[in-house]
Amino acid sequence: MFTSSFLPLKRNFSTRENMKKLVVLTGAGMSAESGISTFRDSGGLWEQHRVEDVATPEGWIRNPKLVLDFYNERRRQLKGCTPNAGHTGLAELENDFEVHITTQNIDNLHERAGSSHVIHLHGELTKACDEYKSVVKDIGYNDIQLGDKLGNTQMRPFIVWFGEAVPAIEEAIEATRAADIFVVIGTSLKVYPAAGLLNYISSGIPIYLIDPKEVDSCKAVHFIQKGASEGIKELKEILLKK
Repeated sequence: MFTSSFLPLKRNFSTRENMKKLVVLTGAGMSAESGISTFRDSGGLWEQHRVEDVATPEGWIRNPKLVLDFYNERRRQLKGCTPNAGHTGLAELENDFEVHITTQNIDNLHERAGSSHVIHLHGELTKACDEYKSVVKDIGYNDIQLGDKLGNTQMRPFIVWFGEAVPAIEEAIEATRAADIFVVIGTSLKVYPAAGLLNYISSGIPIYLIDPKEVDSCKAVHFIQKGASEGIKELKEILLKK
């Protein structure tokens, strides 16, 4: 939804059309090395909170202050984090590929690393919206307080909570269908609809999966059992040799 249709050229090559389209799906493991905690490694808690309390519409209705405080803290944490070598490695691949990133993450580390085309499936931590998500505002790393209005409703985090629709999935499906190479990084492939993107990869397209843990996949993949930074370093070596 908040993506750029223009991918800047970073070095000399003939035309963008001659570049292979590298489509990447990233999850929480992508940002773990930057100090952002992952839910699946925390025993069902996210920063000591149940996901039902801080990442569902029902939790928002029950206790909006708790939800606001939770995301305010996540925003402060994000301000102090920096992109890791995995993020910068993906950005550098734009020198040789037309890179499209679909991320399940709500942080802005892909953009801060220099990636030009990023689809956020689950929203963006540095944005706020009204109750209906019809009005969206960039708030940076600032807090949202009870009583802050956007439109005629209480301002809320621009996050796709569990149980809510994922409007950006259609754009992600379109990018996936057009992929010449597909890469999965740091996701368990258990959260839908993101995990379902693999069903839209064209037959014969190479798939690379980067994760330090074994991940079940419905597709045949080239598995790189490393974290994001080391995994993308290996991926670059593989791709640039071809």
